[in-house]
Amino acid sequence: MVTYNVPGAAALRATQPMAPAVRGAEFDETIAQHATAQGVSPELVRAVIQVESGFNARAVSPKGAMGLMQLMPATARELGVVNPFHPEDNIRGGVTYLRQLLDRYDSNVELALAAYNAGPGSVAKYGAVPPYRETQAYVKKVTGVSGPPPPPAPPDHTIYKWIETRDGRAIVRYSNHPPKGVHAEPVARR
Repeated sequence: MVTYNVPGAAALRATQPMAPAVRGAEFDETIAQHATAQGVSPELVRAVIQVESGFNARAVSPKGAMGLMQLMPATARELGVVNPFHPEDNIRGGVTYLRQLLDRYDSNVELALAAYNAGPGSVAKYGAVPPYRETQAYVKKVTGVSGPPPPPAPPDHTIYKWIETRDGRAIVRYSNHPPKGVHAEPVARR
């Protein structure tokens, strides 16, 4: 087999992109399994894969990132990924790494994605999404594909009631936080 180097070929696409619903459907079960195991949104994982590799399990970036989730060789080794081109192994490693980044940045999806793209050192250097055009575009693409982050949960305005006994007397207590170790009854919600 003879391979020819074609200048600029990496920047060209030779095929029409498939519809998003069709693209990557064969990986849905694996994505769901590992996303659920790591507590990461399957939609976020699908979006990362779509932006990173276009669901091409054999993808290799000019910087050497490999597979569906474009794992760098050192990152793949740290995560125990034996074959970064094997979809199951790559998705497991990529989702584990994404979980680590989400934990590191207190579930801030934008910072985790910026670190996934540019490395945690770049995020630490700027204390935010780095001002790199590629990284900023990457974060926008992934969050645009996966949809906006879910809105924060509304504050819990439940009022709890319980009875304490002190010196043989029953004292009724109310709080907006359920007490620990005591059965409290919710009496009002706003």
